[in-house]
Amino acid sequence: MKISETITYAAPPEAVYAMVTDRAFQERKCVEAGAQRHEAAVSPAGDGARVVTKRDLPADDLPDFAKSIVGPTLSVTETYEWGSPAADGSRTGTLTVEVAGAPVAMRSAVRLAPSGGGTQITIEGDLKASIPLFGGKVEKAAAPAVIDAIRSEQRTGNAWLSERA
Repeated sequence: MKISETITYAAPPEAVYAMVTDRAFQERKCVEAGAQRHEAAVSPAGDGARVVTKRDLPADDLPDFAKSIVGPTLSVTETYEWGSPAADGSRTGTLTVEVAGAPVAMRSAVRLAPSGGGTQITIEGDLKASIPLFGGKVEKAAAPAVIDAIRSEQRTGNAWLSERA
């Protein structure tokens, strides 16, 4: 299942990149998304960065058949791999989201780029559930949670940036 989302921030690419590669921002993003437990790590990768968050989320909003696969808690690992900056401050990279104990993952291309005096992060991904017969049903059940997480990150990011303006 294709997932396509755009996050818009009223800040230049350098400020947005600094935010998304800040461990404190990543931890706040997990807390504000309702994580019961979380950890975040940021490490340099050439002229880019590798950002990994792991969070345990309640599976309350999932359909019963999905809860039977993952249990009462959804353990999600999100990995961003950001590349070097271009002359205009834009960067490209990848985003991988994996669910522990379930054959569900999203692999995405990401782009952080200037846009209209601010910055946009675009996420173009493919959410895949490798479950015979039920894969499509699981993907449809998981997609709203993935999209909600992206939108939650935007709300957290906008608050983070406005507090530092």
